[in-house]
Amino acid sequence: MSDKEHSNITILKEIAELLNEETDLIPMLKGALSKFLNGTNFETGWIFFINEKGKTELIAQENLPEALSYNNCQHLQKGGCWCVSRYRRNELKKASNIIECQRIEAAIESNTGDNANITHHATVPLQSGDERFGILNVASPKTAKFTDEELELLESVAFQMGSAIKRINLTKQEQEIALVRERNRLARDLHDSVNQLLFSVTLTARAGIEMSENREVKETFKEVQQLTQSALTEMRALIWQLRPKGLESGLIEAIKAYSEMLNIHLTVNVSGVIQFPSRVEETLFRITQEALNNIRKHAGVQEAIIYITVTPTDILLVIKDEGRGFVIDPQRSLPSIGLQSIQDRATALGGSADWVSHIGKGTELLIRLPY
Repeated sequence: MSDKEHSNITILKEIAELLNEETDLIPMLKGALSKFLNGTNFETGWIFFINEKGKTELIAQENLPEALSYNNCQHLQKGGCWCVSRYRRNELKKASNIIECQRIEAAIESNTGDNANITHHATVPLQSGDERFGILNVASPKTAKFTDEELELLESVAFQMGSAIKRINLTKQEQEIALVRERNRLARDLHDSVNQLLFSVTLTARAGIEMSENREVKETFKEVQQLTQSALTEMRALIWQLRPKGLESGLIEAIKAYSEMLNIHLTVNVSGVIQFPSRVEETLFRITQEALNNIRKHAGVQEAIIYITVTPTDILLVIKDEGRGFVIDPQRSLPSIGLQSIQDRATALGGSADWVSHIGKGTELLIRLPY
């Protein structure tokens, strides 16, 4: 075995150990890419994730020259490239040399920095079995074509990365399933215990009102009944949040059912085809839940309007009410846990959450999620 072959085996072993130990996807890929570049003749590299719609996302990059890293890697994230086009058509099967890359050419022509003599790159798909995730690209100065041995090494690393991505995705799926099961268990327990207990208190208070002839006692029982009824509504809303009944019938039906439970008259306007991945659908539902809860608790109205617009790249969710409104001090944190939860849920999917609200003129919530 030559020294070079021994070195390649060593670097592959080190990368395998890193990929097996790390549980956070993006840091794992960045670490593996960095270790690969440090142990081989390749000097720079970047990784695209590509979804089922063909949308690319630059999720890792190492040692990029100034021209490619300029303005948050703008040249790498726009324009055409043979590797991305071939991947989208399911024609990229193995590690290959790229003869022409429009993205690198655009970076060089822009005169926004030194390209460090990077003019071409090699590419390889990241996949595990029939499941594909994206591509790994690597490059070196003054190199237009890599050897068969270098491409074989690149393919070996891509195989390891693809297997690790699959492992982490499966782990996340298992965690999500376990979380759903725990939510369902907790929802059942709350329904069978606290919910039933509150209902019993409501009936007892009602009986006390009817049986007592003392006005003060009647008023006390009425107050107990009102408080218990309010707590019962809160409990039912909590159970819905833990286990959203109705999503199996579609997002819109689930939203309407939840608004009915809160006694909010809801108008829903939809533009585009409502067919989302389960995670996106649940996020939209949870955000809408929080917004409707805020309307019921704080807006002082029982009417709201929802607009859902689906574009080729984004989902736009607008929730409006004509209630009390509020003012957010830009120097302070958000005024409620509900608003913070909405923002966190949108951000978790790479989206955004914005508000427009004025005292006495209502509130408009705008959610944008990538699709």
